[in-house]
Amino acid sequence: MSVDQRLPVVLCWHMHQPQYRNPISGEYAMPWTYLHAIKDYVDMAAHLEDCPEARAVVNFTPLLLEQIEDYRTQVAAFLSAGTPMHDPLLAALAGGGLPSHLEDRRALVQSCLRANEQRLIARFRPYAELVEMARLALRRLDGVAYLANQFVVDLVVWYHIAWIGEKVRRQSPCLQRLQQKGARYTAKDRRDLLVLIGQLLDGIAPRYRALADTGRLELSMTPWGHPIVPLMLDLGVAGESMPEVPLGTYRNYPGGEERVRWHIEKGLSVFEHFFNRRPLGCWPSEGAVSNATVRLLNEYGFQWCASGESVLRNSLNHHDLSQHGNWLHRGYRVHSAPMTCFFRDDGLSDRIGFVYSSWHADDAVGDLIHHMENIASALQHPNNVATQDAVISVILDGENAWEYYPENGYYFISALYQRLERHPRLRLSTYSECLHGKATLPGIVAGSWVHGTFSTWIGSADKNRAWDMLIEAKHCFDTVMAAGQLKAENQKEIEHLLGVCESSDWFWWFGDYNPEETVCAFERLFRQQLTALYQMLGETPPAYLAQPFSRGSDTATGGVMRPGQAT
Repeated sequence: MSVDQRLPVVLCWHMHQPQYRNPISGEYAMPWTYLHAIKDYVDMAAHLEDCPEARAVVNFTPLLLEQIEDYRTQVAAFLSAGTPMHDPLLAALAGGGLPSHLEDRRALVQSCLRANEQRLIARFRPYAELVEMARLALRRLDGVAYLANQFVVDLVVWYHIAWIGEKVRRQSPCLQRLQQKGARYTAKDRRDLLVLIGQLLDGIAPRYRALADTGRLELSMTPWGHPIVPLMLDLGVAGESMPEVPLGTYRNYPGGEERVRWHIEKGLSVFEHFFNRRPLGCWPSEGAVSNATVRLLNEYGFQWCASGESVLRNSLNHHDLSQHGNWLHRGYRVHSAPMTCFFRDDGLSDRIGFVYSSWHADDAVGDLIHHMENIASALQHPNNVATQDAVISVILDGENAWEYYPENGYYFISALYQRLERHPRLRLSTYSECLHGKATLPGIVAGSWVHGTFSTWIGSADKNRAWDMLIEAKHCFDTVMAAGQLKAENQKEIEHLLGVCESSDWFWWFGDYNPEETVCAFERLFRQQLTALYQMLGETPPAYLAQPFSRGSDTATGGVMRPGQAT
């Protein structure tokens, strides 16, 4: 089979972390942005760099790019001038003094235990031994008082060693030396590790930009703060896929379209700043689409967007369209608009996200490719139609799953790219190379990649309460802005903070089916963001923002985790 006849396969990796910075203190409440940066974002770039014929789509949330830049700047400022950093874990690594207060010290030790037990802790014997002793100390309220400073230093160093990407681990003499040393790390050791972290952060945007410049990957974006666009445009569209869904006090997000446009326009500005190009494609936050969402993305000149398989199935059912033949593995034009919509193959994508981490890499890749070959064979059947515009879409987070794979997915990802780049019937491609589809959809049934609905973000008591709180803050925002008494620079800062409050991630975590510790952390940060918004507007925050409103349970079930999401 010639190259042109091979079935296109698009691997679309979505890179996203919410805003973890406390807007009042400026301190990062959770370290996941920089930890995923030094582990996953560097590894994912390196895998593509090592396979010249491989292709992929990498989707960045602009808010993530800004956070990586903030961390990059923090590390550089500390190394050059000793400027304090605003992340407790990085500050502890930098050696600015370990916390003396018992609760702060306890929190630092607990932070260094938040890693996959099998893949990141048990893998390194010195780290595992430190973790075991730390857990014994944490059983007593005052137990951390008995942990010597050198113990805490070693624990912090090993935590960062464990979180660094596998490609770096195999190539960095500095990291190899620190691993071999194993204990009693000095101030110089800590600085050397911090220098390495700074170099990794420095290289993320330039490396992805260089890969895009040479055609090795396509870069796409999500609206700036990762908002659920269809719900901001109309909360009522949740009923299209969930007819009986209960809503909160309010039925619409005030000024929703204006805010969506703000997220798209700011996102484009940030994306162009980092990558020197305008993106052709968009993975809407959580793959959430509606007819109004498609209309807006078309208006801004996007040539493609993508969503979940269940959204397509619901849309075909609604319009009494056939699901025989090649209904999933192709692009669609909605209302004959110029933009092409692609849809995630849930079975293939979820096998990477949830199944293969416990398999041998060769078996996992062989199984995945076998499924793709079956799809290619079915599409070649003479009774099948529309095979010329066929494409397999594999879409998932580009960071969370690998924490559950051996060596950060090193063997799996390497084998996947290597086998697909030389496969006789399949070829790695990008969405911009697959825009020739002729199929049309009369309309979209609004939904997301999760079950084709919005149940992860609206409909339960806690999620609806969060929407009510956000909408009440937006009403206050609108009133103050209409008065026209804010300085321009203050107005931009407030709009920025409102954009953070509009993120989908807050609603994702609220509910009793998620781990209690995680729910409480996100709920607390959400209330802090809203409190700061009122304060910046010159208004008194409502009293309810001082009280928790959502409680998780680590024994309940039924929640939807991101592929590989740590608990």
